Amino acid sequence: MAGAKNGVFAEKISPYLRKKMEEAGEPLPFLDLQYVVDPSEAVEQTFEVARHYQSEMSTLFEGREVRGVEKLYRRTLLVEPTTICAAHCRWCIRGQYDTVTLSREDLELIARYCGTAPENQDVREVLVTGGDPLILVDRIEWLLDALEEHAPQVEIVRIATRVPLQDPRRVDARMRHALRRRSTFRVEIATHINHKGELFPEVREAYTALQEAGARIYDQTVLLRGLNDSLDTLVGLFDELRSLGIEAHYLFHCVPIRGMSHHRTSVEEGLELHRRLGASGLTSGRTRPHFTLMTDVGKVPLYEGSIIGRDEHNRILIQTGYRYEERMSWVPGWRLPENARVDDNGFLQVWYLDAIGGKAEF
Repeated sequence: MAGAKNGVFAEKISPYLRKKMEEAGEPLPFLDLQYVVDPSEAVEQTFEVARHYQSEMSTLFEGREVRGVEKLYRRTLLVEPTTICAAHCRWCIRGQYDTVTLSREDLELIARYCGTAPENQDVREVLVTGGDPLILVDRIEWLLDALEEHAPQVEIVRIATRVPLQDPRRVDARMRHALRRRSTFRVEIATHINHKGELFPEVREAYTALQEAGARIYDQTVLLRGLNDSLDTLVGLFDELRSLGIEAHYLFHCVPIRGMSHHRTSVEEGLELHRRLGASGLTSGRTRPHFTLMTDVGKVPLYEGSIIGRDEHNRILIQTGYRYEERMSWVPGWRLPENARVDDNGFLQVWYLDAIGGKAEF
């Protein structure tokens, strides 16, 4: 997802998406709002940051630096084979990353590190993200082969991608072979589908092909102002996902990255939409995702009592279930962010920048 130069996130629209925009003969808001540069991106708000929370690791293994690895949780190691994408989502949390692609040697080192380093003894899942890892299928196959050989404790490999939406022709026989179920783990696909209009026939075929290859697919919709911040739009989307056999996992609040304020609803708007999704009778409860914030200490699904304060800068204080001592044992060298603190019971609390409230459509 990298593509920034001098602090400006370059516009990148795949030929497939560009063709869909041209064929429509009229604006397609569900594509335009996600991919076309908007002058509002130049507007900066206090406490916005250039990129999402810092979870990169700086560690040596077998006498070498382990590159492209992040970790925040006990059972999950995150790997970034490349920061390249088929297209640039304007709401991208990694838009300010440098362009990096790992070598086969790098990926094999990561697999050995995952399988044998003492701090990874509880790791059962590997999340492969970027950028978009399915842009470079050879890297994915190298990594999966190496994990199968060197990290037998790993049970699930999750691959985060928007390739089926942005360039579905890439989902070919070679990719399906690379994503086959392995002897020691299964493959899951994490995707961001934000509007049912994105589900063109070719896109549906791509997701079906991945399922037929053995991958389970789950969705992490990002709540975006003017795109999907209405009950009818979300009901239509999650009904469609269920019909495709795609799990609705998260409804993410848009992160306060620099230049994204025009994309962001208030947290209260998101909570109200989430309540209505689950308690309106308009759709099955099986389609309801978790409404979640991506904070500087990790992902936090919101429940009653999660928001415990607000300051004069429109930041809300979030109570998490993360314990400081546990985090330090999972991620040696981790440092408490400046906007987080440890409560009297050892749990992390973190400040999160809210957005100015509007009125969601119900």
